[in-house]
Parts: sequence; structure tokens; C-alpha cells
Amino acid sequence: MFDYVVVGAGFAGAVIAERIATQLNEKVLVIEKRNHIGGNAYDYYDENGILVHKYGPHIFHTRSKEVWDYLSQFTDWYLYHHHVLGSIDGKKVPIPFNLNTLYELLPESLAKPLEEKLVNKFGYNVKVPILKLRETDDQDLKFLADFVYDKVFLNYTTKQWGMKPEELDPTVTGRVPVYISRDNRYFQDAYQGMPKEGYTKIFEKLLSHSNIKLMLNTDYKEVIDIDVKNGKISLFGQEFKGILVYTGKIDEFFNYEFGELPYRSLRFEFENIQKEFVQPVGTINYPNEYQFTRITEFKHLTGQEHSSTTIVKEYPQGYERNVKGKDIPYYPIPKKENLELYAKYKEWARQFPHVFFVGRLAEYRYYDMDAVIARALTVFKNYILR
Repeated sequence: MFDYVVVGAGFAGAVIAERIATQLNEKVLVIEKRNHIGGNAYDYYDENGILVHKYGPHIFHTRSKEVWDYLSQFTDWYLYHHHVLGSIDGKKVPIPFNLNTLYELLPESLAKPLEEKLVNKFGYNVKVPILKLRETDDQDLKFLADFVYDKVFLNYTTKQWGMKPEELDPTVTGRVPVYISRDNRYFQDAYQGMPKEGYTKIFEKLLSHSNIKLMLNTDYKEVIDIDVKNGKISLFGQEFKGILVYTGKIDEFFNYEFGELPYRSLRFEFENIQKEFVQPVGTINYPNEYQFTRITEFKHLTGQEHSSTTIVKEYPQGYERNVKGKDIPYYPIPKKENLELYAKYKEWARQFPHVFFVGRLAEYRYYDMDAVIARALTVFKNYILR
């Protein structure tokens, strides 16, 4: 029997399992419903020999030296800085919208005074959320805010989330700024890069310890019985009094007793093209055209040398449980009523003091990869390592 069980082999589950195995020298069972480790960060070589990300592009970036140093134990890095262009008015311009974008889309006679007003009001090297910029009293800045909102933000957000920006929690809209800078990089974090051998190799190393037993293609409910009414858990038919780390959907854990938490899902179209490159940068966004939101070319991200190239088009869609092609929950939808529903499940979770709910699905919040790793390290250090 095991005293430690982890549900899910994405970053949250794999990091905690690695810590239990190496720091506590305890055996840990990892249960994963998919046929592979790595969660949505899973990557593989396609039939053309190109390293691709099965669930959409994952670019690693963090401000945390602790997270970078931790992950660096399991990978060497290709030092990559991500660049994104947006297709706006027939031009490919830097995204997020910055001072270079301003001059590419507007004549200099308009762009120069707008630059001066932006710098005077907000400062230089500052990111201003688009909705905050729209609240300004200055008519010129209001013109700019409306221009960026209409051309860059509105349609992309509507496609991505299936609703208008104002319907979403400000934490989502705050992620899309006007950047008062000439820095064209998509991220400004101190540590940025891609794992040299890919993400899957990281997970193989995280989970390679002899104390870790991995079960793939296994729904956790096949081996764990959870009596949510009475707060009791059994493993393989025997009472389980150890620690359970759960990284799946919190509403599923409680059998959807209060109803389902909504998510957005994605559909991907991969295409191999017999050219070395087809895009000037890793990702091009299409806010106002087509049904897809962006096209990513993986070789820009990985630094791989190959005579052909593989791209992926990304189509946002609604999530539907048990409907093939729509049944992967990618993004929690942070609206007031959804967060209130999550709060009910979170309160119920207090009845399970030895169950730790960790990660995007278990905590119903948007986490970048580095934040998930930081959260997993914190949970292990503060609650499991005692």
C-alpha cells in the first residue's frame, strides 16, 4: 500500500511526486488518466520528425530563480525569447501592442504625440491594462485605447472566451496590456527558455525515481473510492489514511454535486509544410480574421533544424464533458458566478484535510507553468514535508 497518492501527471502532480520520492524517501503512486505523462505540456516528434506540442504552444518563462533552478535539475535550456506578431489592418505588427506597434499602424504625426502622452501619464517600460487605458479622460489617449481595443483586443478575446471582455474577471483582461516600451518580446521575465530535449523528457526525469509507481490510462476512480458525504477515502478497496494530492477538476472530485464548473477548450489543426520556415516569428495572432486565434511554428520555439516545418492553428471552443474533441478543459472561465460555485467546492474540500487540491483544474484558476511549479513546491514544503 501507499501512504502518498497523486492524481495527475502534469506539472503539479509530477513535481510533488518527485519531492515525496526524493526528499521524504517515501513510495508514491501517480495515477494518470491519459496514455502519457506531462499533462498539457506533453510534446513529441511528429511523423515528419518535428518536435511539436500536442496541446498547443508552451513557452517557459519565470521571474522565480527558485523555480528556474528547480527545473534546471531536469533539463538543459535552449535560451529562447518569444516574439508574437498580430495581423492588424493587413500588417504583421508586434504584440502586445507597444510603441513600435503604434508607429507601424498610425502615421507619425499621430503616433508621436500619443507616445509623449503615454509616457507622461504612465511612465516608460510600463504595462497598462487596455480597460484601464479606456477609462482615461484624455481624448487622444481615449482614441488610442479604443483603437487598440477594437483592433487587437475585442475580437481575439471574444473568440478565445466566447464572450465580451467586460463579462470576464479583470484578471483576464489585465493580461492584455498596452506596453509603453520598444521591447518586442512577448515576456519580460528574467528567466526564459525551452527545454532542450522537450517537456516530455523533463517529466520522464521527474517521475523516474524508484519510489514512484506510475499508472497510465487509469481513471483515478478505478482505484480510489471517495465517499464525499462522509469524508472517507479507500485505495484498492482498503481504507486510505495517507496524503492524496489531487490535480484534476475539483467539481469531478465531488461528483458535480453543486453543478459543473465551465471551461473553455481548444481544437488544433497541425500541418507540415515543405519549407524551412513559413513565419518570421514563433506565433502570429489573428484577432480579426478567420475562426482560429493564432498560428504557431514550433521550430522557432525549439531551435530545431529541419528541412520542413510544422505549424498549428488554434481554434477556441466550448468545453463539453464526455464529448470527444471538446472534452479537454484548458481554461477556467473567471466570471463571478463561476468563482462563487468554485468557492462552494473549496469549502467542502475542508472536510478532507489530507487531500491537497493543486493546479489549474483543482483550484479553478489560470496558472502559467512556472506558477504551477511554484505552487507545487510550496504545498510540498508547507503541508507535506513535516
